[in-house]
Amino acid sequence: MEEDLELPLIRVATEPTTGLDRYFRFWPDIRFMDIRAIEPLKPLTDEERKTIVEHITEPEVVSEILHPENFEFHGFSVVRAVDVTQSELLSDLQWELVGGGSMFAGDRFLRLQHFLEVIFQRSDLCIGLAAVQDDELLMLSTGCGGECNCIYCDSLHVPTVQFKGSLFQKAVDSSRILRVSDLSKVPDRSPMDEQLLREGIRSLLIAPLIYQGELLGVLNVGSPRPSDLGPTQEILASGVLPSFALALKRGLNELNSQVDTIIKQKCTAVHPAVEWRFRKAALSHLDRTSKGESSDMEPIVFRDVYPLFAASDIRGSSEARNRAIQADLMEHLHLAINVLREAEAVRSLPIFSELSHRIDSYRELIEGGLARGDETALINFLRNEFEQVFPLLRGFGPAVTDAMQHYSEAIDPAMGTVYRDRRDFEQSMADFNRNVSLYLDREEAEAQAMFPHYFNKHQTDGVEYLIYVGASMVENVEFSRLHVTNLRLWQLMVACGMAWHCNTFNKNLKVPLEATHLILVNDSPLSIRFRFDEKRFDVDGAYDIAHEIVRSRVDKAMIKGTNERLTQPDRIAVVYSRPDEAEEMHQHIKFMQRQGLLSDDLEWLELDDLQGVQGLKALRISVNLGSPTLAERAGRVTA
Repeated sequence: MEEDLELPLIRVATEPTTGLDRYFRFWPDIRFMDIRAIEPLKPLTDEERKTIVEHITEPEVVSEILHPENFEFHGFSVVRAVDVTQSELLSDLQWELVGGGSMFAGDRFLRLQHFLEVIFQRSDLCIGLAAVQDDELLMLSTGCGGECNCIYCDSLHVPTVQFKGSLFQKAVDSSRILRVSDLSKVPDRSPMDEQLLREGIRSLLIAPLIYQGELLGVLNVGSPRPSDLGPTQEILASGVLPSFALALKRGLNELNSQVDTIIKQKCTAVHPAVEWRFRKAALSHLDRTSKGESSDMEPIVFRDVYPLFAASDIRGSSEARNRAIQADLMEHLHLAINVLREAEAVRSLPIFSELSHRIDSYRELIEGGLARGDETALINFLRNEFEQVFPLLRGFGPAVTDAMQHYSEAIDPAMGTVYRDRRDFEQSMADFNRNVSLYLDREEAEAQAMFPHYFNKHQTDGVEYLIYVGASMVENVEFSRLHVTNLRLWQLMVACGMAWHCNTFNKNLKVPLEATHLILVNDSPLSIRFRFDEKRFDVDGAYDIAHEIVRSRVDKAMIKGTNERLTQPDRIAVVYSRPDEAEEMHQHIKFMQRQGLLSDDLEWLELDDLQGVQGLKALRISVNLGSPTLAERAGRVTA
């Protein structure tokens, strides 16, 4: 039995002229080696053969069966060393950017610079990074003076106005790498350009860092020698830009998170309706500390409050998002195959057939449904392999040129792929959330005027909100059970208004979206506690947690004995568990039917048990979207 064994043998050597590392992969060729037995060998048993195969990489095991002293080696071997510095370092650099910690840490940025020096094989590069923060640029640079600045400590804060007219601004405006052969010969240099020249930079690459269409910053690589950074280095830099942009995005998120943490530690933002309670606790804390007593903020607990929860969600948003991704990728592949067809009509080359085959394979893969990593693999293939043939095609005639131009024009420069359907979907979803959220905010302002309450809104694929109301949450205000009843009626009216608005502005969306509307009724008061460690309210006690469980799972509820989701477009689902809750909401529904806001198709439904939740029931009814009363009321709020 023969066993092929080819292990990657990579060694690092130091380049004597630059002092930089170079990576070499060794390929041993033992075709000219002959192994001879010194004396006749005994036949191997089946068990010995099996042991050798299973332990072929363990010489100490094999030598117990095949004794080395019984063999002689004759002939010679050839070892080839292949320089794999760029491929190895590009892979390591991408891993360092994506898988490491914050890129703003000084020692880590020095490592990134070292990677680029080895990849470019230049030991005197000057690496700079400018991160955009509001109206400032945080300049992170290293290599020029041997010291590392870091955004956390000694970084330069430069107003963005200083960017105007500079080479950096030109690179940003073009959304591509700007290559400068000799900075000293650039006319009309800006003060920022002059500063680089004073620092000894002559040759320069400036690359905008863009993530999901957002400009995050600029990476620049400088050399003290004119024409030192050419097209080859530009291609190498373009290969790592997406990873740099992702790392910068993550670094900025971490930076903003730390800033937010500091702010919240000093002045916690609380809802205006309960600010009085925090102010009282803080005054008590200051009073105790002024007397020399050890003190901490006292617990802030509101007891016997009523929770009101509702949500307006986009139906099938995950499926719609996946369809948009598939459509964009299929369009990208269609453009690519058109280029190859036009090229093959001029000259048939084997590489064109291979690329066409691989594109067809990707099309079949995408048509079958996207899996995790498929999109990244496809974009990398198109960018790093397919698009590399473009320089070869420039002399193939006008038809090929037109096909390549159509391809390039359709590609989003920030995403590196077609981004039409996804942009339309994301814009439609953002417009949906913005309109619904705006309507809810205006309604909520009126509800606060009726009676003060805690309100928290959350946006994902839709909008959901949570209200807490009770006597313990207000100061010097009379509370009665009627205020809860009034807010529940308000919830129904708001749900009708949301349905009307969704139906109205849905006609103007590039991607029509269907909205479902849900209200959860819980007439059992509970207690909520402010968690100082998390700076938010949470239910207090094991019994009250049951409400949180229901709230987190109720949107997945199914009608008992069917495969039908409870939530349906243009309908309001009211979930309850007690008969008195159903009766109260039924009275509200009958009133709104008489007002012409709701239709007469009320359903009384039982729901399948959810994980950890049993016995839920629901009322479901359609919104009368053609009601003049509803149009007048909902339109009035947003007028």
